[in-house]
Amino acid sequence: MSGKVYIVGGGCGSYELLTLKAKEVLDICDCVIYDRLVDNSILQFCNEKAELVYLGKEHGNPELQDTIHKTILKYALQNKTVVRLKGGDPLVFGRGGEELDFLYDNNIKFEIVPGISSSIASCEYAGIPLTYRNISRSFHVFTAHAMSEYNHLDFATISKLEGTLIFLMGIANLEKIVNGLMENGKSKSSQASIVENACRPNQRVIVGTLENIVSLSKENKIKSPATIIVGDVVQFQNKFSWYDKMPLSGKSVLITRDKKRANILYNRLISLGAQCHSLPMIDIE
Repeated sequence: MSGKVYIVGGGCGSYELLTLKAKEVLDICDCVIYDRLVDNSILQFCNEKAELVYLGKEHGNPELQDTIHKTILKYALQNKTVVRLKGGDPLVFGRGGEELDFLYDNNIKFEIVPGISSSIASCEYAGIPLTYRNISRSFHVFTAHAMSEYNHLDFATISKLEGTLIFLMGIANLEKIVNGLMENGKSKSSQASIVENACRPNQRVIVGTLENIVSLSKENKIKSPATIIVGDVVQFQNKFSWYDKMPLSGKSVLITRDKKRANILYNRLISLGAQCHSLPMIDIE
């Protein structure tokens, strides 16, 4: 007899974007297998007896997916309740479909718990609406990871799309994306933005046009994870920006109180925009 596997979306960036359903599942699980982009603060909601297994894929390490499959199967065959915790939404460019295929082929029961995708959250935490009446009536999401002559985006089609264009995992290929759009008819004056570390206290947003966004990215040393946004809705970024205006935005706080009481303060400071680090120096008994 096998256990059950929950494929869970941990939301984008902040643990505050975790769904109630995901929190309930974490509370009853026996094992959590989590990814690199999952906010570690989410782990506070895990069952105290749950085994935590970190299997985060770094760029250029695709063979780890096979290890992930085998690890999920190992715990499921022990009749355990397993949470496969992934950043964002598990089925939006997260290889969640492959994991479901694997579970199906091995007759393992599963359930999917949706999460807030970075394609949506990164825009909104930057103050950029995905759609806006008479300006953008649609949005389109692409993965720009591992672009090559054999695995490329159809810029001839993409450049003609109306609405907002969102490219995930594309910082390493930013220049290819920009050139691909402009070479296929997208105006060099088209507004563009990049959101780095979306929904986290160290989030950064840069705004420009297709003509200068590459140079702005280099000047600001933008790194992954980051979302690239192209479209007229970028004009609202400065007007609708809210996350960087929170009371403790840009502040970094070290919490040294005992672990049990630290979570209360940690959660409160996070909600005010601070970047928190927990380092318990005492233990009260």
